[in-house]
Amino acid sequence: MIKIYHNSRCRKSREGLAFLENSGKKFEVVNYLEDIPTKDELKNIINCLDIKPINLVRKSEAIWKEKFKNMPLSDEEIIEAMIAYPKLIERPIIINGKSAVIGRPATNIESIINKNV
Repeated sequence: MIKIYHNSRCRKSREGLAFLENSGKKFEVVNYLEDIPTKDELKNIINCLDIKPINLVRKSEAIWKEKFKNMPLSDEEIIEAMIAYPKLIERPIIINGKSAVIGRPATNIESIINKNV
C-alpha cells in the first residue's frame, strides 16, 4: 500500500496529499510530527529513497541552524536528530513498496504510484 508521510501545515505536503487523493489510489497517511518514525522506520525510508540521511534533512529549519549546522555528524547522529526533531524531516515522503520519493514537486509522486509491489 502507498504511504505518505505528511505534515498538514506544509503547503507542499498538502499538495502531495491532494495529488494522491486525485490519483484514485488507496493510501495511508502518516502524520509524522505526531506519529514519529522509529529509527528502523526512518532508516527504511532513507534506504527506499536511496539517499544519505543528510539529504532528508530540512536544512532551512531554525532548529537545524541552531543545533546542528556545521557540526560533523555521522549518519546515525543525523537520523537521531530527525527522530528527536521530526520537523527536520523533508516532506512529503511517499512510499510504495520498496520505492519512495520526496513529493516536491507533487508530480514526483507519479513516478511510483503505479508501480506494482
